[in-house]
Amino acid sequence: MPQKHFFMRHWKLIVNIVTLIALVVLIYAIRDQLADTINNLKRVNAWLLLLLLPIQAVNYHAQTKLYQHLFAVVGNKLKYGFLYRMSLELNFVNHVFPSGGVTGISYFGIRLRSKQEISGGKATLIQVMKLGLTFLSFEILIMIGLIALAVMGRVSNLTILVAGSLSTLLLVGTVGFIYIVGSKQRINSFFTGVTKGLNRLIRVVRPKNPETINIERTRKVFDDFHYSYLSLKDNWQQLKAPFWYALLANFTEVLSLYVVFLAFGSGVNIGAVIIAYGVANFAGLVSVLPGGVGIYEALMTAVLATAGVPASVSLPVVVMYRVINTVIQLPPGYYFYHKNLTRAQKAQVRG
Repeated sequence: MPQKHFFMRHWKLIVNIVTLIALVVLIYAIRDQLADTINNLKRVNAWLLLLLLPIQAVNYHAQTKLYQHLFAVVGNKLKYGFLYRMSLELNFVNHVFPSGGVTGISYFGIRLRSKQEISGGKATLIQVMKLGLTFLSFEILIMIGLIALAVMGRVSNLTILVAGSLSTLLLVGTVGFIYIVGSKQRINSFFTGVTKGLNRLIRVVRPKNPETINIERTRKVFDDFHYSYLSLKDNWQQLKAPFWYALLANFTEVLSLYVVFLAFGSGVNIGAVIIAYGVANFAGLVSVLPGGVGIYEALMTAVLATAGVPASVSLPVVVMYRVINTVIQLPPGYYFYHKNLTRAQKAQVRG
């Protein structure tokens, strides 16, 4: 019991320590990439690299407007500034704690507790819908990418297979998700089964805790999730604006990578960049390393090679893109993340 009380009293301090350790692990994981990037700085156009700053600002604007419109559909009006800061925080959390976006979804729900009218189920739905629209809108970029490759005569059978597999995975996943959440019975059966499975896995490590994740509480959250989904479904016409903002967010990320290619003096086909970006990001979701480091770079380089871009050209560019994005995004994300934890800690002390 004393140990339990210690964790309850100092959990925010523990979170901060864990966060700092995760940051150190991330920097250590990309230490070789940092060295390569510094060595390659002499041969790049720094003025072109500066374009990444406004492009990333537009990217976060698109994500913020996407959240704002989705919340408006379910009857909540949230301020632009609050959502912009939270987008930065979520990027930091998802980048530092590798969990396929699950950590980000959890943090999103906790972060919105200050908004009393937003339940955990609704917050989860908004985050899941944001991811779903991001995946769906990427289908348009994949089609543009294949057309660009075809025009340049660089479409190999392997590239077509990769793009087709990615598109199919996105469509099947989206249809499956809609099917599950469309019925209260199906969503309860599915997520109750998932929760029981997770509890069995956790029990291997914690045999004295048969139900680490409370099934009844989880069922209530997903009941709320289902009703919030029905609200979105009834107002599906209002999802047009979020869809286009999701597309803009995807486009600016691809554009960032393409700008780095240009900075290196490599005018590669934009179609190859689009498909490589898609494959690397979706595979990076299951990586056990911070930011998908290693898997991301290897897959992107491999896919670019199938489209005729040699690894000697693509690997330095991908490394540079990853490092610069990390430098641009993580510091402000950590600043707002840490500021929010500090504010919550002071509120707890006053309470």
